[in-house]
Formats: sequence, structure tokens, C-alpha cells
Amino acid sequence: MAKLFVKQGDTVVVIAGKEKGKTAKVLEVSPKDSKVLLDGVNVVTKHQKPRSQQDKGGLIKKSALLEASNVMVICPACGKATRVGHKEVDGKNVRICKKCGASLDKAYSKQVKKQTKADKKADASEAPKATKTTKAKETTKKESAEKTTTKKTTTKKAPAKKAEKSKEE
Repeated sequence: MAKLFVKQGDTVVVIAGKEKGKTAKVLEVSPKDSKVLLDGVNVVTKHQKPRSQQDKGGLIKKSALLEASNVMVICPACGKATRVGHKEVDGKNVRICKKCGASLDKAYSKQVKKQTKADKKADASEAPKATKTTKAKETTKKESAEKTTTKKTTTKKAPAKKAEKSKEE
């Protein structure tokens, strides 16, 4: 049995197959088969016989299971399709967005935001600051590149030759 990155109630986007680009809510997760059931996506038509006199037979439209690797979770904070990361918060393993760092699990969303802000501040204080001389060198390189590209070039008039050829004929 494999663990899945998708949970029931998540909003996902289909990234492969005939339903590519559609967004839907996860209704059911089957980790044993690594498949998910989405609301209104991968709809199949099933022929059903009436089992008793009260039951109706006929064609029934029903959502079918979709491979979990063909979907990507949409982050509720940034609204983008993202890969899922994991972070430990209060002794619990929490799913986080790889793009913005927000929690995908609703119960831990506020705690993860606080931790990511604290982590970013710590990383910023440890990272060496860029010197002003390197920035000045970069701007002078850009200016010199702009000067070389703005040189004027003269073009020859090709239509005049065509006119001369037509007169000769």
C-alpha cells in the first residue's frame, strides 16, 4: 500500500490524459490502487440492467477512478498547481505547498505560516549581503552592451535594381 500526496477534499487539476486541464474536488482516495475519484471528471457511461421491477435500467453516467500521478494539488493560498512537500509542525507531519510554503492541511495553516516566516528571517540573516561594487559592475556592463547595439547601419536599396532590370527587358 503506497502513501498518496492527495487527500479527500483537496482541489486538484488533471495534468495528463483526455481530461487534461480540468479542476475538480477529490471525492475518494484509493491508496492501494494509487487512484483517486474526482467530481465530474473521467465520466464513463455504464449499461445497467434492472435488478427488480422497481429498478430502472439503461445508461448511467458515473465518474471513474483516475491515476493519482495524473493529478496535481492546487494550493488554497496561492491558487497554483503545486508539488507537495512535508514539514513537521508540533510533532505532526504536515503537507505544504512547494511554491509558497503554505499548509495544504487546514488545521495547521496558521502555524506553518509563522514557521516559514521565522525560517526566512533566519536564512536572510545568515546569507552574506551583496556588495555595492558588484552591482555597479553589472550596471556598467549593461550600459556598454546597450551602446554597442544602438550603432546605426546603412542599408542598400534593392528595389532600384529590380526597376533597372524591368527597363532593360
